[in-house]
Amino acid sequence: MQHLIDFFSFADPNVRYVVIGNVLLSASAAMVGAFILLQKKALVGDAVSHAVLPGICAAFLFSGSKNTGLMLVGAFITGWLALVAIDYIVAKSKIKKDAAIGLVLSVFFGAGMVMLTYIQQSGNAAQSGLDHFIFGKAATLIGTDLIIFSILAATLLLAVGMFFKAFTLVAFDRSYAEALGYPVRKLDLLLTSLTVLAVVTGITAVGVVLMAAMLVTPAAAARYWTDNIRRMVTIAVAFGTFAGLAGAYISYTAPAMPTGPWMVVVSSIIAFFSFFFAPQKGIIPKLYTQRKNQRIIAEENTLKMFYHLGEQNGHFNGWRDVTELTRTREVNETLLKTTLRRLVASHLLTVRDHQWALTDAGYRKAARVVRLHRLWELYLTKYMAIAADHVHDDAETIEHILTPELERELEHQLGYPKKDPHNTVIPKI
Repeated sequence: MQHLIDFFSFADPNVRYVVIGNVLLSASAAMVGAFILLQKKALVGDAVSHAVLPGICAAFLFSGSKNTGLMLVGAFITGWLALVAIDYIVAKSKIKKDAAIGLVLSVFFGAGMVMLTYIQQSGNAAQSGLDHFIFGKAATLIGTDLIIFSILAATLLLAVGMFFKAFTLVAFDRSYAEALGYPVRKLDLLLTSLTVLAVVTGITAVGVVLMAAMLVTPAAAARYWTDNIRRMVTIAVAFGTFAGLAGAYISYTAPAMPTGPWMVVVSSIIAFFSFFFAPQKGIIPKLYTQRKNQRIIAEENTLKMFYHLGEQNGHFNGWRDVTELTRTREVNETLLKTTLRRLVASHLLTVRDHQWALTDAGYRKAARVVRLHRLWELYLTKYMAIAADHVHDDAETIEHILTPELERELEHQLGYPKKDPHNTVIPKI
């Protein structure tokens, strides 16, 4: 608890620098990463993050010292050149984009490693710690670094805010954006530049290897929580900010733990949690919804069995056993018994001596399902010109999802019919 209090008091200047730097870089990267993800350019961030290494090394060789501002400029130049090289290779050759990204990534990162090895063997004392740019070291952040990060983050925020509508339109409907007269190629170039800038902002703390994860992972997690682009960007920034804070706190409580990798780990945990538990889109809620729908379909199909037997026997309140029900419709007997128990619990059926009968509520529900089935069959034969003996399977599916509004519209369109294409009475409710 004391560690938590000491950390969030920000009394230690080094803690302040690390926290502010992590928040700035992770939030700005997540903001740009949202549009990168929507445009299906996630691998581009990986290419850029690896391609900045030769620029860092070139800036060091030029200046002879670890000048953060100069190295960030060098990183931006080589990162931007890498993206230009990818586009050029794709446009002028038969190489696909994924292969071009892998090729450029390997060449630039390999060149960077060669230059870094040369620097380390050059005897220049200033090169100490230069290898931290590969995996990052947030603890080395100082006040002047924060000024640079603040400027870069403000630039990203301003650019994304100004072109938010245009980026959104290009991400979701590129052809429509071109038809409206938007300069799509220039917007792509701008987003490319912002991507490079976001990567460059984070290399000091996270490093060139892991920065791609901070660019894409918060945005991928946010995509599971909403379909609204503004909320998605906001959630991505919040996830990135939390990952930055958590990474800094873990590194503070356990000094042997590096901040950058822990930021990626925390971000990945958030992403995995979102993949599994996000409402509507998460794997667990989807499985629950699927299971719930299967149960509803099974219950409605069982009620239909009672109704059809009632039509055949001339009375709908008769008692039916499992053997009689299974003759009506092919169904697993164990599943049928489970469904019957649920219908009894829902007061749609009543049970007596291993026989079941419809309640008044059960009859109304069964009649409505049959009614929707027959209305849809009639609609398909009348308006879609499908033969009457080919409409049953489609109606079996649609009967479970038709709403009362669609039911009324079907009745109106069909002229309030009394019989279906098979000359069977459509029940009234």
